[in-house]
Amino acid sequence: MLALLAAAVSGVAMAIQGSLNTALSKKIGLVPGTFIVHLVGTGFALVLLLFGVGKSQWEMLKQVPWYNFIGGILGVGIVYGVMVSIEKTGVAAATTAIIVGQVSMAALVDHLGLFGLEPIPFNWWKGIGIGLMAVSAWLLLHR
Repeated sequence: MLALLAAAVSGVAMAIQGSLNTALSKKIGLVPGTFIVHLVGTGFALVLLLFGVGKSQWEMLKQVPWYNFIGGILGVGIVYGVMVSIEKTGVAAATTAIIVGQVSMAALVDHLGLFGLEPIPFNWWKGIGIGLMAVSAWLLLHR
């Protein structure tokens, strides 16, 4: 239950973050805004590391598969895409579309057991849920 609460709080933070990032990008541009967001995030992560927040196992870094580092590149694309979509469609519609894409890909990752995760089979109920989310995104886009 605590993990779901953490996910919900993260969702709230993501909606606020997307809005703040979009406001920043309107002032300085999309790519500079994306850069500043990641620069500030890097600085904050460094502060957390310096204060010993969390468990660090730097010695394991050599054993990490190369494709695990693609997350940083994806992060830049995600922040850029969120800023573009919120500016054009609004926070609610963009966030709903983001969630539809996120859950669709998550269901595929689960089903195939990608990245060393335990496979969780896809079923019709999950498909119906994703379809209903897609309909809600479409409804939010029609003002």
